[in-house]
Amino acid sequence: MVTKRFSFVFFYRMEEKAIQENLEKLGKRIKELRIQKGYTNYETFAFKHNIPRAQYGRYEKGSDLRFTSLIKVVNALGVSLDEFFKDF
Repeated sequence: MVTKRFSFVFFYRMEEKAIQENLEKLGKRIKELRIQKGYTNYETFAFKHNIPRAQYGRYEKGSDLRFTSLIKVVNALGVSLDEFFKDF
């Protein structure tokens, strides 16, 4: 018999895994667009667009980020949110 606690923990872990997978996908998309813009080095991109270098590096690795931070990155990449999420 499956207890309610087990079910909750199981589904919570599944949700956490899905969130992490999407954050990693988001990071890959950010990196892909940066490279398309001609920036081979994330540090140069972050510096030029006044984004903290270490924080930007974490975004590309799939670290959690606030929506306002995502907007700042998307604007720096010179794309709209529609374009950014087009292939997401």
